[in-house]
Amino acid sequence: MANLLYEIGTEEMPAQYMPGILKEYRELAGKKLAEARIPFSTVKVYGTPRRMAFLAEGVAEKQEDSNVESKGPSLKIAFDKDGNATRAAQGFARGQGVDVKDLVQKDGYVYAVKHLEGKKTIDLLPAILDDILHSLNFPKTMRWADYDFGFVRPFRWMVALLDDQMIPVEANDVKSGREARGHRFLSNHLITIPDAAAYEKTMEDNFVMVDVDKRRETIRKQIEDLAVAEGGKAAISPDLLEEVTFLVEYPTALCGHIDDKYLRLPDCAIITPMRDHQRYFPMFDKDGKLMPKFITVRNGGKEHLDIVTHGNERVLRARLDDAVFFFDNDRKKSLAQHREGLHEVAFQHGLGNMYDKTERLQKLCDVLVKATGLEADAKAVERAALLSKADLVTGMVTEFTELQGTMGKEYALLDNEGEKVAQAIGEQYMPRFAGDELPQSNEGRILAVADKLDNIVATFSRGMAPTGSQDPYALRRQALGILNIVADGDVHFPLRAVLAETLKNLPVEVENEARLLDEVADFFAQRAKNMLLDKGVRYDVVDAVLAAPGLDDLADIFVRADALSAYLETEKAADSIQAFTRVENISKNNVVEAPVDAALFQDAAEKALYEAVEKVAAASAPLAADRKYADLLAANDELAAPVNAFFDAVMVMDKDEKVKNNRLALLNQVKKQVNQVADLSQLVMK
Repeated sequence: MANLLYEIGTEEMPAQYMPGILKEYRELAGKKLAEARIPFSTVKVYGTPRRMAFLAEGVAEKQEDSNVESKGPSLKIAFDKDGNATRAAQGFARGQGVDVKDLVQKDGYVYAVKHLEGKKTIDLLPAILDDILHSLNFPKTMRWADYDFGFVRPFRWMVALLDDQMIPVEANDVKSGREARGHRFLSNHLITIPDAAAYEKTMEDNFVMVDVDKRRETIRKQIEDLAVAEGGKAAISPDLLEEVTFLVEYPTALCGHIDDKYLRLPDCAIITPMRDHQRYFPMFDKDGKLMPKFITVRNGGKEHLDIVTHGNERVLRARLDDAVFFFDNDRKKSLAQHREGLHEVAFQHGLGNMYDKTERLQKLCDVLVKATGLEADAKAVERAALLSKADLVTGMVTEFTELQGTMGKEYALLDNEGEKVAQAIGEQYMPRFAGDELPQSNEGRILAVADKLDNIVATFSRGMAPTGSQDPYALRRQALGILNIVADGDVHFPLRAVLAETLKNLPVEVENEARLLDEVADFFAQRAKNMLLDKGVRYDVVDAVLAAPGLDDLADIFVRADALSAYLETEKAADSIQAFTRVENISKNNVVEAPVDAALFQDAAEKALYEAVEKVAAASAPLAADRKYADLLAANDELAAPVNAFFDAVMVMDKDEKVKNNRLALLNQVKKQVNQVADLSQLVMK
């Protein structure tokens, strides 16, 4: 067994690309080796800003033998009536390089079976590695010089070794060998890799920590230890830690300081330049107060650390000076006064400006407060809606766009608008991305939902609904945001009625309002379906819930899915659903909406089923009103036995038209009762 190393050295690659690149690199290496029938035990990937590499361990010296079957003519054509091989069979055998007597007969045809002995791995690897190199995909590629083959960044060297044997690979005039490059400053010379197993140790000796997990944890520990030494605690966000991991090859953490005068700024105005612009980690004291210190990670050793620290402090100081200037200039007017500037900020073509949008949000928030029944301060929500976009015209948000909403919250607090108003303004854009935090106040939930609904309906009204991979207004993300908010906060409202109110407030004329509302509702349903499937909910449960008659509540989708999933694990579920399926099968094409007439009953089983439905319906009505769907589903179990007895005792399609229709009406009543939570006919039972 051998070790296979393939390193591709490049110019610095974008940090945000690296996790995806390395994931695909690992998968490609395993896939291509498997396709070539070369056994191996594990594949590990390494990566830094200047290189990607994989090390496959336990690689066999030769590929596995194989038997190849080639299908030939049918038996009728291959042999004559006396069983002799025809010219067709002889020609097929000759073409396959086998003796005609060795042809195998099966499935009405003849087959040529050839045993292929595996080739040496070392002979196959040049083509395999070249295939891997040319199969990699990137968000964006570059081309350089006059080469046709593009890559994420220009590559400068390649190392390809099977143990200590070099494997020839060439692309864009770069030939593979055993020489790599170390750290750009600490070991700026060619390094000889003696063999594949020595790769990681050799690179570390030359100031390159190629193991991503090891480098990440080294950075984390350095930051945590340095923060403690400085008397505080660093805020280490996973996304920033991951980015910094792919910005350095040999990490050394350092602590910088800022002047105390900057601490009069809101924390967000200090942290954003630190974290989002400079990739620094802010520090907090034991009381959670922001300290005038930061930690950053140098790509290098500890030499001249004071000079590097001073340089980082100067860069941050310039950004914070800008922040102070914009903050002081913004505070010359209140947030309400800044709102007037929204007249000059367009919303969407033909849909007015952002000032108009705030007035629409005020009306829509009032609708949502009443529709949801949430315990929310209606006046606070109204005020937050009017001020929600005012910070867009402030200097701080113009310079630091990441602070939209956040600076609105800070300015609202400074203007004594109240905590509820300020928090709602700060939460209006949540969640900004997948996994982001959600609004925690009811006022914030209402404003966030209203803002996203207005964006979605407005864009649909212009005929700009997302198509395929095209979603320039990020409507899918906003719809998912609404779904996450209503599910997390248990926010219920009639979707179509609220969509109609949203559309009514827009300055547009729609030819077919009903169709537009259907399109938006379907858009939400598809996003909800994807969310539930991603959470591992059974596909048939999702289909059953979304097909429930009259479902018009986004939060209810998740409540019902949870209830139905739990119900299917109960002891009686299978038998009950089997009985209800019998009802569906006979009534789906024979719907009778008329009331049931007990005088037309001819069998005791009809009366028993009728009484059972009436009893269960009365008992389950409050359960449905309180959304106790699990209890409602369990209550329907009482109908299984009467349903089965009904089908055993009577012929539904009676010759007497009145009797037949009365029985169908009874079954329709059963169907309506059992399908209140979900359309159970969509379930696929084992």
